[in-house]
Amino acid sequence: MKTSIIPATGKTMFITSIIAFSALNYGFKAEMSEQEWLNWSNKCLNTSFTPGTDLSLKKWEITLTNDYFLRIRKTYQQGKQEYFSLHLGRLTGIEYLPSDTLGTIRLNTRADDIIVQTYEDPEGDLDSMATSLNLPVHNMPPARFDSLKSAFNYFRMKGL
Repeated sequence: MKTSIIPATGKTMFITSIIAFSALNYGFKAEMSEQEWLNWSNKCLNTSFTPGTDLSLKKWEITLTNDYFLRIRKTYQQGKQEYFSLHLGRLTGIEYLPSDTLGTIRLNTRADDIIVQTYEDPEGDLDSMATSLNLPVHNMPPARFDSLKSAFNYFRMKGL
């Protein structure tokens, strides 16, 4: 029986190089543990999330917890705080809306599944629910967004 070796074409080598670069660049390996997914997701969120042009924002925290909650706390110069909490098991969609300088990741849920609270607001404290949450981001190339989306989907399935 005769076997032949087909040399890789330039296109195949290019695609293979892109995949290898993406895997090295974003720290993926064939089988990641849940803790590795969690660590990578938190690192990605913390390096990509940005307050944008909101100069009144004093500090912010964004965390994906080991019980599949995405939690965001924003603290403003005058003391007002905003808190958002979303269980990833309730996600129905994740979109990326790019722009020239910043982009937005939009998280959508089935119903009013996102907790929105404000504290120390001069207009009064607020407890409400929402069906979508916009995360302003920078430095989010398509491959990185796809990886984050995969991580969110992984946790969404774990949280069902």
